[in-house]
Amino acid sequence: MYDTIDAQRSSLRALVPSVAPALADEAPSWAYYPWRRALVHVLGPMSFRRLRLDRNRNKITDHEQQCLASLEVGVVGLSVGHAVAVALALESACGAMRLADFDTLDLSNLNRVPASVFDLGVNKAVVAAHRISEIDPYLRVSAWPEGVTEDTIGSFLEGLDLVVEECDSLDMKVLVREEARRRGIPVLMETSDRGLLDVERFDLEPDRPLFHGLLGEVSSRSLAGLTSKEKLPAVLGILGADELSPRLGASLVEIDTTISTWPQLGGDVLLGGASVATAVRRFGTGRALPSGRVRIDLEAALDGLASPAPQVDVDRTDEVSVGCTTQSAANAVVRAAYAAPSGGNAQPWRVTVGADDLRIYLDPDRTSAMDVQFRGSFVALGAAFYNARVAAAAHRILGPVEVFGDGDPVSDGAVPVVTMTFGAGADEDLASRYERMLGRVTNRRTGAVRQVDPETIGVLEASARDEGARLAVLTDRGDLARAAELLAASDRVRFLTPRLHREMMGEVRWVGEDVSTGIDVRSLEFGATDLAALSIVRRGDVTAQLAEWRLGSGLGDATRDRVNSSSALAAVVISGIRHIDYFRGGVALENVWITSEDEGFAVQPVSPVFLYGVHECDLEELAPQHTGELAECRQALLDLFGVADQEALALVLRLSHAPPPSVRSRRRSFRVES
Repeated sequence: MYDTIDAQRSSLRALVPSVAPALADEAPSWAYYPWRRALVHVLGPMSFRRLRLDRNRNKITDHEQQCLASLEVGVVGLSVGHAVAVALALESACGAMRLADFDTLDLSNLNRVPASVFDLGVNKAVVAAHRISEIDPYLRVSAWPEGVTEDTIGSFLEGLDLVVEECDSLDMKVLVREEARRRGIPVLMETSDRGLLDVERFDLEPDRPLFHGLLGEVSSRSLAGLTSKEKLPAVLGILGADELSPRLGASLVEIDTTISTWPQLGGDVLLGGASVATAVRRFGTGRALPSGRVRIDLEAALDGLASPAPQVDVDRTDEVSVGCTTQSAANAVVRAAYAAPSGGNAQPWRVTVGADDLRIYLDPDRTSAMDVQFRGSFVALGAAFYNARVAAAAHRILGPVEVFGDGDPVSDGAVPVVTMTFGAGADEDLASRYERMLGRVTNRRTGAVRQVDPETIGVLEASARDEGARLAVLTDRGDLARAAELLAASDRVRFLTPRLHREMMGEVRWVGEDVSTGIDVRSLEFGATDLAALSIVRRGDVTAQLAEWRLGSGLGDATRDRVNSSSALAAVVISGIRHIDYFRGGVALENVWITSEDEGFAVQPVSPVFLYGVHECDLEELAPQHTGELAECRQALLDLFGVADQEALALVLRLSHAPPPSVRSRRRSFRVES
């Protein structure tokens, strides 16, 4: 008697998520194994299945596991078939199995059949059935120790959903296919040389020729009684003489001379079990599995071994200069404009310098889906204009400014967003901000929470008012926690929406890539674990799978944690949603950012997906599968910041107390166009 029921129950209670009380309280059972003269105390059928298959998730979803549980699979030939049957049992890739083999286990079988010396002399189908029952006493398995014959093949196949054929006998191979085709049952086979997996979908193609027509018109009776050498032409027809591994090809020449039959290796057989189990999963869950064949050749794969690209040891204290250095006043103004922040460091501007003026244009090619109606671009253009004005003041070439002259800078690329005429003016207050403007930096480090005094908040609010906007500041820990959840939810949507994910990952610049645009991965301030996670979720197929499963709650963890580590969140609020409003918001944003750094804050811009989606149709276009969720998050965040109906957000800044950033974002090398 083997009784570990208490340990099983403890493991069941520790599962994530917690199992329902009905499952936790399910009555256990005793499984009787007569060939071992043993009783084993096991959980009840539902709780046993839940615990035993817990590590299948999410490679096999709960729904897929339920679909597979309805399958009944037959395996004919339990040498190679033993590995197949065990792989299916381990994954619970079917609900019932029939195993057929007339032969008994011989010592020479133990190079490839994962049985033991205790099984010698026992029928191979029975040996496999014993092992499966010891893995899962609830899995229905029946052994056919007489094998299958022309008289019994029909009974064996009756009611099966799929059959795996792993016979040594050629006539039996053909017989299984003849009857399976007549009944519309698909046939799988794995030959174990160079990992050849063969699929014949007689359920979809009732007239499909046997073995894909490789043997021509052939019948089971015509192949009966042949010697090993006489079978050779048919074997080569199935395997493909040109596709054999060199060692099997050489061995076939030696049959009945130096060896009695073709060789097989245990590792190849185990690989075949895994290949067939994968094919059965595809079939049972309705995924693509057409007729055909494929080779899963480990020897060939290992020929491709190569060292992975090493990770570069990055000096995290490296400082990056912004743009190029030039002594001319005009170029200094251009340099300052290029130093402005922009979403994803896209730098959506084009700058020209004439004899008497500097003009900044919208570059509509440097945008993204989140930059709805170029609203984010105009925030960046406003910040660029602020920087250019500061530089002009410092170099005493301030002159008249014209914003949004005649024409539309969006539809007409020849119309500048802003024109700065050079003069001889100066502004000492603006000029005093020049060095701090050039030193402005995004800091994504986790902060240490500190209380922000009202006087500091007043200074920040005044910096927004000075440029025609207002600042809404959150410092209450409850409000910050609520904002963290909303922003984390937005990040999850961004990861799970294919276009948004693709553009977000396209902004990240990994070590060794050009960082003159985009976001240097080092500036994300991730540790090794988070970087490893990012390298996984950068893959669209991974996030698509999470979206399909409606999972991915952890995708917003980084944002949630950083917002919760902040001392405050500050939102630059504008009085409308016209391009000029967002432009003015960008001017105020840059002033607030520089002032915040003056007050000792580390500053990080936060851009939720819905930031520039001010209408429901905007959100529908951004993330059609998540429109309702985004609308709720957007309204909740607006309510937190007290944004009125006529107002909008230009940007949200995370203000924290943190060490300096590891690196600064670079900028494109600017060209002064005339």
